Amino acid sequence: MMMDDDMENGGLGPYQDRPRTFPNMRSKPYVPMIFRILMRINIRVLFVLLLLCLGVVFYIGASTSPIIVFVFSVCIITFILSIYLCKWVLSKDEGPPEMAQISDAIRDGAEGFFRTQYGTISKMACLLALVIFCIYLFRNTTPQQEASGIGRSNSACITVAAFLLGALCSGIAGYVGMWVSVRANVRVSSAARRSAREALQIAVRAGGFSAIVVVGMAVIGIAILYATFYVWLGVDTPVPLLLVGYGFGASFVALFAQLGGGIYTKAADVGADLVGKVEQGIPEDDPRNPAVIADLVGDNVGDCAARGADLFESIAAEIISAMILGGTMVQHPSGFILFPLVVHSFDLVISSIGILSIRSSRDSSVKAPIEDPMAILQKGYSVTIVLAVLTFGASTRWLLYTEQAPSAWLNFALCGLVGIITAYIFVWITKYYTDYKHEPVRALALSSSTGHGTNIIAGVSLGLESTAPPVLVISVSIVSAYWLGQTSGLVDESGNPIGGLFGTAVATMGMLSTAAYVLTMDMFGPIADNAGGIVEMSQQPESVREITDVLDAVGNTTKATTKGFAIGSAALASFLLFSAYMDEVATFAQEPFKQAGNYLIDCQVDIAIPEVFVGGLLGSMLIFLFSGWACSAVGKTAQEVVNEVRRQFIERPGIMEYKEKPDYARCVAIVASASLREMIKPGALAIISPLVIGGWVLALEGEKNDHHIPPLSCISFTHLSFLWALSTVVSAFRNSVALVLGQLVKFAHEGHALLGAKVVAALLMFATVSGILMALFLNTAGGAWDNAKKFIETGALGGKGSDTHKAAVTGDTVGDPFKDTAGPSLHVLIKMLATITLVMAPIFL
Repeated sequence: MMMDDDMENGGLGPYQDRPRTFPNMRSKPYVPMIFRILMRINIRVLFVLLLLCLGVVFYIGASTSPIIVFVFSVCIITFILSIYLCKWVLSKDEGPPEMAQISDAIRDGAEGFFRTQYGTISKMACLLALVIFCIYLFRNTTPQQEASGIGRSNSACITVAAFLLGALCSGIAGYVGMWVSVRANVRVSSAARRSAREALQIAVRAGGFSAIVVVGMAVIGIAILYATFYVWLGVDTPVPLLLVGYGFGASFVALFAQLGGGIYTKAADVGADLVGKVEQGIPEDDPRNPAVIADLVGDNVGDCAARGADLFESIAAEIISAMILGGTMVQHPSGFILFPLVVHSFDLVISSIGILSIRSSRDSSVKAPIEDPMAILQKGYSVTIVLAVLTFGASTRWLLYTEQAPSAWLNFALCGLVGIITAYIFVWITKYYTDYKHEPVRALALSSSTGHGTNIIAGVSLGLESTAPPVLVISVSIVSAYWLGQTSGLVDESGNPIGGLFGTAVATMGMLSTAAYVLTMDMFGPIADNAGGIVEMSQQPESVREITDVLDAVGNTTKATTKGFAIGSAALASFLLFSAYMDEVATFAQEPFKQAGNYLIDCQVDIAIPEVFVGGLLGSMLIFLFSGWACSAVGKTAQEVVNEVRRQFIERPGIMEYKEKPDYARCVAIVASASLREMIKPGALAIISPLVIGGWVLALEGEKNDHHIPPLSCISFTHLSFLWALSTVVSAFRNSVALVLGQLVKFAHEGHALLGAKVVAALLMFATVSGILMALFLNTAGGAWDNAKKFIETGALGGKGSDTHKAAVTGDTVGDPFKDTAGPSLHVLIKMLATITLVMAPIFL
């Protein structure tokens, strides 16, 4: 974001002369290229093109299945509803000029960073698409693909097209989340001058617009791909396997969006808090703080844009893995394959009802006591949960009834109920550990009264303890859903039960059956946070700040509960993706990876094999190394911000007396460039690690079968070039992997089939388990530290400015990279590891 020279040089008069007026900080408004192109087209031509596209989509859907037509219809209707919500939010006033000008600065900063960040991501995506294309040109094809006439070139083109489409849709999902938040924040600030309920309704409906678009795009994107492949290729069951590229593309963009946005927002936040609150003793979001604009921009690019891409990727991965499993269930599996699309179509409907159930009071001029926003949001969530139970039961009866097992649909309906209950319990557990109305956060706040160290100790112990209840819930839900699926009555040709894994898939769908409403609550958080910052910077009355403080505190809790929900769904989705990976390996290798009853028997992943055990060990190490690099990136960038803010306070002493204006643009530039630079290393580690480990083991195993240990020069030129190109990105990691795996070859067992695939499977299993625990710890500890600080700021234990408050601020800064950078990135990482192994499975054979 570029600011006017007058503002940077302080040439518009001292603060005391203009206490509430901010200079025009806007640069030329940014409009994405696609919108600029559309705006130049005649409206009538555009309308005709839109009708033509809709006609083609519905024709393809009708040629596939009436179920696809139903999915298309629901998505389009809810898109129309989202347009209504958007127009309703934008119709609200932006308040006085000083509010609008601050909002403009935030908007420009967010859109500028988004444009640069996603430009970088798009270049990396194109490069990776080229790698995928080359791999698929030389890989083996499955018997089903050969029977359907899908050759290597067709398979390569389909996978690359799906990958790029998934990446594009994920980017659009992130942009939609950011676009609405930077326009709703000032309207929430303005509404807070009238009533808390109106401000709450605007924030919820703004978040609802983004949530409906994100979920709807995930559903309709996969539905269009499926229908297109069905009509074009004329096949049914093999089609879901062609969609894995879509999930990988979504994961790829979501990972870098979460890393870059998380580094941006938390580096700015940490720098602003350490110097502003602790050293200078000024309030949060005070206009004298040079890092305040960067902090507010970060809320949008880190929390809104990244979270939209994150949940889009979660839903896409869950739908694709469930469709793959559904295709193996019965002789005519179309209902089982399309079931996930129908469930999420109903999710759009019931979440829309939940969002619209939150209404403002009829007369906003009447000053009523501030209601508990969390209670209002919980009522809407309860409405959504009840409707989810009803629609899920109807969906199972409609699509999962089969004459082979007439009562199977009821078992699967119970699986969905298990998932819905799991989601509710997850939200409650996270709320208990992160809301300052409950004992854990209050105890953490009390620990701050004895110093900074005791605050850190208490926060770490709270985070570690908080991993236990969610893991127990996940364990019970997986076992329960698997048992219900196994006893559904569905059997294979040999009479073995085959419904267990699909039961866990249905439970995952149940957990995500309210995803749109949960994402709404998540988007509510950063919008409320931004609104509070605008109120503080524009120096509104204390009564207005009290309203936004309440909304902000609730927003912290909703963000934390959403993260708990996300990691729970990621755990179940990763279990499904792991099963889909084993199915794909067995299909390509034409060897059984699992046998009777879906229990691993013949070709099991045996961790007693040294290579397999070390693969798992490296998977766990990957999680810790990734988390360390993500937190380190925040720390390095925050140091730059701290030094810059200190420099400005020293060189411009008039800032504290409102005589000079801070150089906001300098802090924005620092965090923008640093976050783009720092996101590359952990992202590359996540993408390349499974390829390096699986490919290298395969190369060594191929030579080992000749009963000698070859020097590196004996490996084929293709292998050597491929591994060298990959290893240069993670050179430090490469050396340790080469040493360990090279020594293991000497002690390896002879004759282990699919060793490369097994090593990658072990990496996937261990990384998933470690990632779930690490993400739970990071998310909960960070959220608890944040709300402990908020609790003290309400006046408890000495209130703002006290030594207790300063200790709590230290804890909050430690927790910032935990809960908003490393933790959310792990949600994406464990699913991306699964999707990348699905896409790259042929090179491990």
